[in-house]
Amino acid sequence: MSSIQLEKIDDFRWRIPKSYKPGMRVPGIIYADEKLLKDIYQDKALEQVANVAFLPGIVNASLAMPDIHWGYGFPIGGVAATDIEEGGVVSPGGVGFDINCGVRLLRTNLQFEDIKDKIKDLVYTLFSDVPAGVGSKGDIRVGNKEEKEILVKGSKWAVAKGYGTQDDLECTEENGAITGADPDAVSDRAYERGKAQSGTLGSGNHFLEVQVIDQLYDAKICDEFGLNLGQVMVMIHSGSRGLGYQVCEDSLRTMVNCLHKYNINVPDRQLACAPVNSPEAQNYLNAMRCAANYAWANRQCLMHLTRLAFEKVFCMGWEKLGMSLIYDVAHNIAKIETYNINGKEKKLCVHRKGATRAFPPGHPALPDRYKRTGQPVIIPGDMGRNSYLLVGTEKAVETFYSTCHGAGRVKSRTAATKSINLNTLLKELESKGIIVKASGRGTIVEEAPQAYKDVNDVVNVVHNAGISKRVCRMRPVGVIKG
Repeated sequence: MSSIQLEKIDDFRWRIPKSYKPGMRVPGIIYADEKLLKDIYQDKALEQVANVAFLPGIVNASLAMPDIHWGYGFPIGGVAATDIEEGGVVSPGGVGFDINCGVRLLRTNLQFEDIKDKIKDLVYTLFSDVPAGVGSKGDIRVGNKEEKEILVKGSKWAVAKGYGTQDDLECTEENGAITGADPDAVSDRAYERGKAQSGTLGSGNHFLEVQVIDQLYDAKICDEFGLNLGQVMVMIHSGSRGLGYQVCEDSLRTMVNCLHKYNINVPDRQLACAPVNSPEAQNYLNAMRCAANYAWANRQCLMHLTRLAFEKVFCMGWEKLGMSLIYDVAHNIAKIETYNINGKEKKLCVHRKGATRAFPPGHPALPDRYKRTGQPVIIPGDMGRNSYLLVGTEKAVETFYSTCHGAGRVKSRTAATKSINLNTLLKELESKGIIVKASGRGTIVEEAPQAYKDVNDVVNVVHNAGISKRVCRMRPVGVIKG
């Protein structure tokens, strides 16, 4: 539990003053309302926000989204940008172990009435055809040479293999492949862990969910996105699997030694880091981009398998089912982006750990189809409550165009396992019309809605703070867990 005294800025912003700890270079800013603050105080995440403020080159503030909770070094839900010209650093703990854990959202032409009698069949088919679970292996097997191609080409590799379309690439952050990936920066161990995991969902909080739109907030943007009430959607949440985990683990050993080498003073060794222009940081970034591209390829393959499962159940091609991608965004990544800081154009290293990039209307990095609306922002829920689609806003420049990424945990997996009864939980979900299939029964309990904040409260904060805007809300009807 934290004892930090926060200063209230307004109803949705709170400050940890720079004076809280000697050595903080900037204040901490937390996006939350009073209800969510009660949960946020329950762990040490606020202390981590203050610790991140020690990073060399950090700009403006150490930021935390309303889904913040305790993580490795950085809090999950943390955002920090460092000025590269001013000795700004990159910290692997600011990205996390599941590099480019992210989410994609597909629409369909189906309405709830079309699937309500087939939900069980659909969920069981998806569970059968989409590999899920700890250490799961997929049918998409590649040799060493081809795996290196995946690390460079990302989703483009998958599309070239027939697992998607050019439209999918246009609707994926970085078109599904960030530049600067260097396969030589990835260890043999990481290759080995990733080789058989393309097109696999994984475990933990990763899921594949069939959802139905139950609330429209912005009719104009919904029209532009082709969305209406009762429409069936599919959300896929997964990451870079064992490969990304190993890339992070490998880099942490190196980065700890950098603290002494570059005379960096941070209060927590989990914030190990190096100046962005140093060889150690460049090596990490090159490897991290490989893992990010692997994750985009993974989600592209998962979407391909999802489309095939829908084809099997509805006896119709996925194109006729209207299964087009709305967008795919990363939640755990560090990126070099340009911002105007005090009247000067600056290249910053923006860490988003459990946070979503949210570019505003007109941003040059967006495809033409989203130039008017802003970037789609996808916020998954907790299996039992809602998920959201939002868009980025110009006001989000105050968070380096970042917003929340989900509900955020309030119970550890251990605490959830001790306090939640599986059979009771399944009955509760069934009473809401939600069918769940999982590789491990323990996963269902660990990921129970009671283990998370209410995502409706989280989204309410980012919407009212103006750092993203609600478009529509979905409710789950079928869930596949690892």
